[in-house]
Amino acid sequence: MRLVSFKFLLTLFAASLLMFCTASAANRKAKSKSRAHKVAVAEVRKPVRKQARYADVSRVRVRRTASKLHQRRHAYSNPYTSPTYADSTAGDQVDGEDLVVRRAAVRALGPYNGAVVVVDPSSGRVLSIVNQKLAFSSGFQPCSTIKLVTAVAGLSEGVITPETTIRLSRRKSFDLDDALAHSNNLYFAQIGDKLGFEKIQHYARMMGLGEKAGWNIEGEELGALPDEEPKEGMGMMTSFGSGISLTPLQLASMVSVFANGGTLYYLQYPRSEEEIENFQPKIKRQLDIAKFVPEITPGMNDAVEFGTARRAGYVTTQAIYGKTGTCSDTRTPTHLGWFGSFNETGGRKLVVAVLLTGGHVVNGPRASGIAGQLYKILNDENYFGSEETASRDVPTVGPSGCCQ
Repeated sequence: MRLVSFKFLLTLFAASLLMFCTASAANRKAKSKSRAHKVAVAEVRKPVRKQARYADVSRVRVRRTASKLHQRRHAYSNPYTSPTYADSTAGDQVDGEDLVVRRAAVRALGPYNGAVVVVDPSSGRVLSIVNQKLAFSSGFQPCSTIKLVTAVAGLSEGVITPETTIRLSRRKSFDLDDALAHSNNLYFAQIGDKLGFEKIQHYARMMGLGEKAGWNIEGEELGALPDEEPKEGMGMMTSFGSGISLTPLQLASMVSVFANGGTLYYLQYPRSEEEIENFQPKIKRQLDIAKFVPEITPGMNDAVEFGTARRAGYVTTQAIYGKTGTCSDTRTPTHLGWFGSFNETGGRKLVVAVLLTGGHVVNGPRASGIAGQLYKILNDENYFGSEETASRDVPTVGPSGCCQ
């Protein structure tokens, strides 16, 4: 029995080996035929593939051309009605202006469609206004320049101190200096949420928003403050100025408060030699914020040193303090670039407010560059060292309350 089983297994093994060898030979033959077939097919299809490849390239070129045309159409489509470039001096009346300052402002503004307002913060005298029509208009959204008001409100109400840090993300926290330097929206939105609408409105009015900045300046229009919280919320109001209209004159007036330590002057715009000779400063009101000014101005200087306004840092021999603003005003509609600033030298201080309107090319950093260029031109002409600013006893006229 064991012998039969052994023979059976041997026979089965031999048969299996024979079948394996036969199958291997068949496979090699089939593969050889397959390779020959593929070569033949490739030879036959070669012209077709070449043609298809060229067709594919042609389709790619068509797609790329269409994409470029779309990009060009997109690039030239401007959703804003205000031009970016214009002759901003057209229609200006220069009688009574400081012509040295005006020439510097015109040169610094160049071809842009915008306004430049230059003010002496020690008296409220307007030295020059380039593009008076725009400067006297009803105003535009203040963008991030409103953060100066938010900072004053937060410090005055004890919501923040200069050292208070607010967590912005898992690994980032800002104090007031950093938030002003980098114009952080979340920081100032949180302050607005904590303070609420009524307090923000109060401090905005105290700083001169919602009322004329000038004393009998012909043609000046009002900006606007909302009567209720904007639909966008307090965060947008205190970081972007939603619901508010600000004029270049109002920005110059507000920044003058930081330059002189808390005095809100009426801006006066003398238009003749007689008016210049008889000029007397007029105080609108004294603001109880003198102790907070040194807590805000370092952040304004940091903005120029390494933040959003670093284009203004042309002059290394003097400190410049400023706040940028960039946003779109859909009510106009236009894109905006704001910069409110003042310099500090051993001689005289100047406040320079810049507003640019137009397309996306305008923004706060570009506006700061224009102000910086103006400071540089005047510095090169030794303008700041030509006259020492004397202290004066200035009578208060008009309403003395903070918000009338």
